[in-house]
Amino acid sequence: MDMRRMSNWNVLSVEAALQQLNAFEGDDPEKTMRRPNTTIEKLPDKVLLNVFCYLSHREICRVARVCKRWRQIAYDTRLWKHVSLRPEVSGLHVSSLENLLHLISVRFGPSLRYIELPIELITHTVLHELANKCPNLTHMLLDFSTAMQLHDFSEMQAFPTKLKYMCICLSEVIFMEGFMRKIYNFINGLEILHLIGTYEKVEEEEEEIYEVINVHKLKSATPNLRVINLYGINFVDDSHIDAFSSNCIQLECLAVNFCAKVTGSTMKTLFQRSRRLTCLLMQGTNLQSEYVMQVEWEKSSIQELDITATDLSTECLIDMLTRIPGLRFLSAGQLNSFNDNVLKAWAELGNTRNLIALDLDSSDNLSDDALHKFLSRHGHQLYGLALSGMPHITDQLWQSVLPILTNARILVMGTQERLGVNIHVDQLMDGIANNCPNLERLELRWDPENLRFSDKSQKAIDVLRVKCIKMKCLSLSDGRYYEIVKANFERADRLTVVRTITCCRVSNYYLLQNYKDLIFN
Repeated sequence: MDMRRMSNWNVLSVEAALQQLNAFEGDDPEKTMRRPNTTIEKLPDKVLLNVFCYLSHREICRVARVCKRWRQIAYDTRLWKHVSLRPEVSGLHVSSLENLLHLISVRFGPSLRYIELPIELITHTVLHELANKCPNLTHMLLDFSTAMQLHDFSEMQAFPTKLKYMCICLSEVIFMEGFMRKIYNFINGLEILHLIGTYEKVEEEEEEIYEVINVHKLKSATPNLRVINLYGINFVDDSHIDAFSSNCIQLECLAVNFCAKVTGSTMKTLFQRSRRLTCLLMQGTNLQSEYVMQVEWEKSSIQELDITATDLSTECLIDMLTRIPGLRFLSAGQLNSFNDNVLKAWAELGNTRNLIALDLDSSDNLSDDALHKFLSRHGHQLYGLALSGMPHITDQLWQSVLPILTNARILVMGTQERLGVNIHVDQLMDGIANNCPNLERLELRWDPENLRFSDKSQKAIDVLRVKCIKMKCLSLSDGRYYEIVKANFERADRLTVVRTITCCRVSNYYLLQNYKDLIFN
């Protein structure tokens, strides 16, 4: 739609609309109550500014073309506190460095709190300008992932000094030391650090692995880190974890998901040094059972643990879970060794009183009887439960435990494998609606061909939509039932709730205490 047409809003009048309605009904327009000539142009600047707050920056740039007044409001620095200049993320593209330097001084200024820069905009002049004109900048993302070479930083003398959060997307082949040595003196106030690798781009046969950033030097420059996220970095190993733990005594959360070289050989030292460490996320690492069993778990402060797809032994799982004193979050999916014996030992010998989130995705060696016993005892305290990827866990188990899951906020169920039985989704939806009033996120992974529903499905969906008013996300496999549910929610003007599992996956990670700090990219 051409935004110039939006100027037609100026002629929309309440009085004119009333006259048209009354004329259609045969009434005399003169007899209608006179009202002031009210248009959107009568709204004060303050109100328009608040309206524009709900628009993306791309939309704000479009409405700035409507008229001079809207342009002035659209360029108010208060609308530009959080800015992403990565076109693939925000749709915003700056055509030249000169334009960006002008924007920093005129439009961003002291209001800017967060900025994302792609490789072509990461230059010493841009960073100088941010340091000088944006004194309140606390969050920065630098995307080097597509870089083939770095700009020259030899003349860089300034860098934002109040950063609390920094995310660096690494390149596979570009060495960062020339840039990093220039910023070490400016980042000792950092509390949250993300180093994002190229895990999703890696092919099965990798020729060479380069250590593109010197973690051992970086840890010396960042002694105040609380949260460290090393995601999918192919060169990160246990020595890098040891380096951070030796200097970051305030460490609360460490995530090394998909760092395949991590074996856990320094975990014992990590917990001895980092007494405040409450969250450890190690999905997709190469943890060795003997190293994990050496950790003094009973003396640790660990509350949140992710060991998904780590291939730990049954003996190790029992040893660890029965010694951790206050676990509140456990993600242990894709573990063949997680069986009924582990669940029974944990329930009988361990401390499960604090547990609020449990993810046992694709744990095929768990029986529905063992799960039912465990959930009968602890289901009432769970905020998040994921029992997906297991063909033998059908709607029958869920129907039996739903009356216990009264505090659930997140539920993930079903498998994408074609089953030999049908899932009666109407009764399941009705059970969820009547037992889980606080539900915020729900994912049903069952194949559309296995879902059985009737002409009365709309009623069950209505009940779910009305009773679960906090629902933010409902993910379903793409198919006829998805279309029915989506149409139902859209008729109620809830357009963003229903999604396909190919676009959106639900996770218990929303329940992590440091979840907001762990968000990146």
